[in-house]
Amino acid sequence: MTPVIKWLDERLPGSVEDFVRHKQVPMHRHSVWYYFGGMTLFLFVVQVLTGILLLLYYRPSPETAFESVQFIMTQVRFGWLIRSVHSWSANLMILAAFIHMFSVFFLKSYRKPRELTWVTGMLLLLIALGFGFSGYLLPWNQLAYFATKVGTQAAGSVPVVGEWLLIFMRGGEDVGAPTLTRFFGLHVAVLPGLATLLVAIHLMLVQTLGMSVPPKVEQEIKEGKQPARKMPFFPNFMMRDIIGWYAALGVLGALAAIFPWELGVKADPFAPAPAGIRPEWYFLFMFETLKHVPAKVLFLEGEFAGIAIFGLATAVWVLVPFLDRKPHAGRAGRLFSGLGVFALGYIVVMSLLALRA
Repeated sequence: MTPVIKWLDERLPGSVEDFVRHKQVPMHRHSVWYYFGGMTLFLFVVQVLTGILLLLYYRPSPETAFESVQFIMTQVRFGWLIRSVHSWSANLMILAAFIHMFSVFFLKSYRKPRELTWVTGMLLLLIALGFGFSGYLLPWNQLAYFATKVGTQAAGSVPVVGEWLLIFMRGGEDVGAPTLTRFFGLHVAVLPGLATLLVAIHLMLVQTLGMSVPPKVEQEIKEGKQPARKMPFFPNFMMRDIIGWYAALGVLGALAAIFPWELGVKADPFAPAPAGIRPEWYFLFMFETLKHVPAKVLFLEGEFAGIAIFGLATAVWVLVPFLDRKPHAGRAGRLFSGLGVFALGYIVVMSLLALRA
């Protein structure tokens, strides 16, 4: 690798050789959680590559969308596998992102000076959820059509701007050709551009500030209860990261081959909504919550009250580094840890209830 590093050193700002030689990663009992960030990035790259391949054949209109996906799955060589990999990798990417988020939260890795690393990571998670929501409609099948109708209708319940928001998302009064065009543009242009920019900023912050050591481990090192161990980023940590990617690729390939993603039937706006319609698993906890909210909460519509609570909770979660000023100890630190446990438990329990319904 030495000739390659020297060649890069002559052409890039900063010293690549110094980075390779001196970049280190902390080693402790929680180091395993460091690998989920890289795994999320790997699955995002899989999404981009498979998405480009699907884009070669996909046609974004109600008349041709379903047929183009059907053509990919039945006529294009290995097209069914590419689509299945794309769909499964989207779900695994969101799962890895959630695991990464909660591990960062519970290890208090958002504390000073890594506040912006947390904020950019949270924005990336929201964009990943946007990818899931916008991509769900693109095959133009019956389930996706009615799920999108329900999802956009929830946005329309917001007072004052609800009607405008509904028309903006749908491109009209109802889900139709303008909706598909807007979701397609969002999925293949707007969100990938924002995600690429945020990934670059997030990685720059991680590489500049390094990886955080949990407060308890940091305290034990100060008290001499354990040594401050580190491993070189290259090749030690990088090789472990690649092994994790290889394992994720194995799981992804097995899921795509054994459980290929179904297409269903073409959307028919005049057909009745399918029984038991529900969103993807990562929206289930919100879906189940809105089912149990009363029609009126004080002076607010129940659906809007539920959406407002989720919006407020998301804002608080994004701003945690600025609210939890003493994450090392004290009541505030324990309070936020408790909120994290509650949030994780709530998501799991409500999702399971939605699956059982």
